[in-house]
Amino acid sequence: MNYILNKENEIYYECGWSSDNALFLSLNGEKFVITDSRYTLDAKENAKAEVIEAGDLVKKARELILKKRIKKLKIDFKNWSEESIKKLSLVVFLQNSPDFSFKKRLIKTPKELEIIKKAVKKGAKAFDEFAKVIEEGIDEYELSFRFKEKLTKRGKRDLSFEPIVAINENAAKPHAVVTAKKLKKGDLLLLDAGIKYKRYCSDRTRTVFTGENITMGKNQKFPKHIQKVYDVVLKAQEKAIKSVKVGMRACELDKIARDVIEDGGYGKYFVHSLGHGVGLDIHEWPFINSRNELRLKEGMVFTIEPGIYLPGEFGIRIEDMITINYNGKAEVL
Repeated sequence: MNYILNKENEIYYECGWSSDNALFLSLNGEKFVITDSRYTLDAKENAKAEVIEAGDLVKKARELILKKRIKKLKIDFKNWSEESIKKLSLVVFLQNSPDFSFKKRLIKTPKELEIIKKAVKKGAKAFDEFAKVIEEGIDEYELSFRFKEKLTKRGKRDLSFEPIVAINENAAKPHAVVTAKKLKKGDLLLLDAGIKYKRYCSDRTRTVFTGENITMGKNQKFPKHIQKVYDVVLKAQEKAIKSVKVGMRACELDKIARDVIEDGGYGKYFVHSLGHGVGLDIHEWPFINSRNELRLKEGMVFTIEPGIYLPGEFGIRIEDMITINYNGKAEVL
């Protein structure tokens, strides 16, 4: 199979190295990385592929394709400019293969699972460490700063994405941005974050009560009107996790959690999909939503993150990453 890739994580998956200006080609079983002079030395030291230096990457790729007498090349058109597609199509038949790399990376290897589990463990530890530095009177900006300090170990590791830190009514926005809103004792605090370990991502959400002893566990004690909503979300997550099995469709799993929330009277306030795959990218296959007919298999890794968002009041989301183990059941990472 002959194919060409241009996205960093796709290239890294193939050869253990990537940069922001590189192409990867697999041609007749041979692996090639084309990059510019800024990255050549690093690529030669780390890439498990033949490294070729070039100023014009697409031009060099064309030369290589012609040299190897390649007749057909798989490519994901949506990742490429029209100009690059046109230039490549002059020398080879391009077979559009949507989500080619996502499909290839869908089932995680035992080595990948080991790395992801470590990412999740380190991320969860950072949540616990952050709980110790949450103080009354500081705003979301400061909370976010302190959270990122713990997540990155003061810059020693990368974030999976910009963390979400939201107090009370701000938590009703699923992708809230930080504001000057200050934390008071007894507030609700929603935290969504992850870290990278060996380039693989983690992703976790907790909604916590900021009373005397702040914990990042899922057994939270809120005022009665919030607790009712929290318990519905927790029930939806727990039921979905217990229901995971090999062969079920992603949309069936989404429906299981959605039905719990619907039965609780909050159906219209669950406004996003149940989950998404996680790996080298924070959002990758499989997507667990109401439209996806993909059947679940062993080795997949994805989030289970139901939520209820009441505008102007508060939002609740609880998220964990799971894998489907070789007994065909969900394993919480």
